[in-house]
Amino acid sequence: TADLVSNLKSKLNIPDLPIGGFSSGPAAAAPPPPAEEEEAAPAAQEKTLFTLTLKSFDAAAKPKIIKEIKSMLGLSLVESKKFVEGAPKMMKEGVPKEEGEKIVETMKGLGGVVGMD
Repeated sequence: TADLVSNLKSKLNIPDLPIGGFSSGPAAAAPPPPAEEEEAAPAAQEKTLFTLTLKSFDAAAKPKIIKEIKSMLGLSLVESKKFVEGAPKMMKEGVPKEEGEKIVETMKGLGGVVGMD
């Protein structure tokens, strides 16, 4: 196999690289994690991403809720029905505050109760 590798390298003009690929990649990636840790402290004070949970719904509004879940999550009709009937269930994770509030208001208008954690 070593002969095959050396033949391919010579025919395709591929330079010999140190094992592990480019050495500058990991060195450049190392400094950002400390910066992220510093930014994590302010983010803990003011939460920007939320998890939306369908907590309950009005029985009369069930078809509307199923249709909204179907369009929002991209599920099939059967999956959406099972999702709604299985409430309380987590709908979305990592949702920005503005989008989360919009979804909560939409579901409230249809007769659903959505929690934003």
